[in-house]
Amino acid sequence: MSTRIRSAPRRPAVAVPSPGQITALQAVREYPAISLLLTTTPAAELAHADLLRLEALAGQAVERVRAELRPEAAAPAVRRLRDLVDQARRGPAATALAVYASASTGDLVRLPVPVRDRAVVDPTFATRDLVRALHRTPRHLVLALNAGQARLFDGVADSLLPALTRAFPIRAARPVALGRGRADRPGRADRPTGPDTDYLRRVDAALGAYARLHPAPLVIVGEDRVTGPFRQLSVNCGRLAGVVRGNLLTSALPVLSARIRETLDDYLHRREAEAVALIDRRAAAGRVASGMPDAWLAARTARPEMLAVDESLFYPARLSDDGNTLVPATDAEHPDVIDDAVDELIELVLIRGGWVALTAPGTLNRHQGVALTVGR
Repeated sequence: MSTRIRSAPRRPAVAVPSPGQITALQAVREYPAISLLLTTTPAAELAHADLLRLEALAGQAVERVRAELRPEAAAPAVRRLRDLVDQARRGPAATALAVYASASTGDLVRLPVPVRDRAVVDPTFATRDLVRALHRTPRHLVLALNAGQARLFDGVADSLLPALTRAFPIRAARPVALGRGRADRPGRADRPTGPDTDYLRRVDAALGAYARLHPAPLVIVGEDRVTGPFRQLSVNCGRLAGVVRGNLLTSALPVLSARIRETLDDYLHRREAEAVALIDRRAAAGRVASGMPDAWLAARTARPEMLAVDESLFYPARLSDDGNTLVPATDAEHPDVIDDAVDELIELVLIRGGWVALTAPGTLNRHQGVALTVGR
């Protein structure tokens, strides 16, 4: 497997991991796979206190690896880990930091969501916080339009950038007078009363072309007299997260981003509610496995549909020889113990074609924090 260490120290501080990046990290199967996760203070450079905490976590991981492996077997992963910690020291900081190191793979990921500080040494990387970041701060498209112009933006976390397409911005043709009023202006009765339909269709076509290549939830920004007609004719609003009212086409991007934050939060809450509703429907048909042991077995032996997990749940466990049974463990540092089997379950469901919803603490109490719906 090729090495993927990022060496540029001036990359953007906040970057939601892509599904492809998460999948690549989840594909790593080698021991030791070292994962360091810690919450940090956003700044242009990693704070000294955060660096000390990072080095302490790295020290814990190195001590464990050296206690379990011969020096020549431990050296490649330890060397890569030290290189990544040095990169983190010299680079910017976001809300959290994830460091992944093994003999063949290294990655440094800055996250927009806080994490539980920990050092994990397993045969696989601890990627659940990456999945959570992707779930809680989804990439999204923002279409801002008025009667005269439309612009499209790509959003990640609280950052907005113009979409990388020549199709936008799109401008409407000037209204054409159909009659005469005073000699110097069109007759009022002949002025168009709404946005130009051809213009809106061009906007929708360009939006659809971009969304097919870059699918993501959509936020529409504009006044009702424009967004209403657009939504009526659009064939590309299937993943509409919400509408922000107001003519914000020329607003500064941070202002626009702040205005859509509440809409995205509402969208995420709806998505959580949809996951819980799906569990209730499938439970009536006997197609829900609740709790970690049952969900693990179902994920291996049935067809996973949707996994809902309390985002605060951690589950150290031992795995049976046949791989089908999880037994909870209290000695998480033991080499035979999976530090957090929730990570393994999430990866298993994704690999087998299911999707994952992370829920607020307490939402899944009657399912012991985990519920897996399965196909027929």
